[in-house]
Formats: sequence, structure tokens, C-alpha cells
Amino acid sequence: MDWQAITDSLPMYWAGTLTTLELLVLALALGLAGALPLAMLRSLPSPWVSRPVWLFTYVIRGTPLLVQLFLLYYGLAQFEAVRDSALWPLLSSAWFCAMAAFAINTCAYTTEIIAGAMRAVPLGEIEAAKALGMSRWVMLRRVVLAQAFRRALPAYGNEVVLMLHGTALASVVTLMDITGAAREMNAKFYLPFEAFLTAAVFYLVITFVLVALFRFAERRWLAPMTHR
Repeated sequence: MDWQAITDSLPMYWAGTLTTLELLVLALALGLAGALPLAMLRSLPSPWVSRPVWLFTYVIRGTPLLVQLFLLYYGLAQFEAVRDSALWPLLSSAWFCAMAAFAINTCAYTTEIIAGAMRAVPLGEIEAAKALGMSRWVMLRRVVLAQAFRRALPAYGNEVVLMLHGTALASVVTLMDITGAAREMNAKFYLPFEAFLTAAVFYLVITFVLVALFRFAERRWLAPMTHR
């Protein structure tokens, strides 16, 4: 192990960690914001409303994240209308395309997670809310969504960790994330083992923190449901 090379590369890894966390947090925030209304539409009985959402989630979940990233960053650039549009400054940015691809991907998965959790809410609780005279919106907010978010915590925690690992693809579009730092270190010192082992340690530490946070949230918010 060449510890000197690892020590010299640590500032690059720290910078890559910040890029990784920025991409992860923004993608999760935008993905969750989009998944919430889509999950409610996905749960409606009307096929005219739920089917388009199902098609979106099916296509996104059925194609690799790397392909989606390439389509956004490289694919759209071939169209002259895109290059001449007002969106071109954003679509020509590797950072924006990576963040958008990650957000769209996690939005599809989160939509199905929340929709499944909403369908798992016991019918008795919904009937009880109606019997108490709750309006449809109040019932949705205080009963259905509240219960669904609790039930979705374990699955969503897994999705967050998977999205963290998915951000490693950002390096293929020239972004200097954790994996990009490992590739740069390997190119500089020709030490692939040290380079990628260091990246693995950084990902492992972030994963450990995320898992601990979700375990804490599960113990706090899932406890009332497990003791029923």
C-alpha cells in the first residue's frame, strides 16, 4: 500500500465527496418532490390517470441509469433545436445532466415505493377517518400519506443508498466525484488498488451514516406500528 499517494490525494477525494453529496441531496430532493404527486396519481383507480405514471416508472426502472445519463448528456446534443433552445446552457452542463438523470431515476423508484405504501394502508383506518368526518384532503394528509411514509421508510432507505452508489456514474461525464477522484489518482500514480480502495472507503462511510439515520428514523416512526 502506497500510503503517501493516498495522503497526497485526500484533498481530491474530499472535493469529490462534496460533489457526490451535492448530486445525491439535490437528486433525492427533486425526485421525492416529483414522486409524491405521481404516487398519488399512480394510486388512483382510473387507468387514464394511473397508466401514464406506470409507463413512466416502467421505462425508467427498465433501463440502465448509465443509458439515461448518456441520453441526456450526449443524446440531446445531436438535435439542433435543443442546441438553439434556451435550455442549452443547462443541457450542455455535465453537472446538470447528471443531477437531472439521477433525479428522474430516483423519482421513478420512489413513486412506486410510495404508491405501494399507500395501497398498503389498512382500509379500516380509511373508513375510520371517513366516519370521523375528515375531508378527502385531510384524510389523505393525516392518514394515508402519514401511514404510507412510515411504511415506505425501509424501502426508501435502500433507494437512497442505491442512488448514492449510482452517483458514481457521474465520473463518466467528466465530473470529479469520488469515483472521478479515484480515476484521477490512478492516472497520476498508476495505483488502481489504492485509488479505488480509497474510494470504496469513502462510499462505505457515507453509506454507514445514511443507514444509521434511516435506522434511527425507523425506530422512531415505525415503533407505534410494530406494537399494534
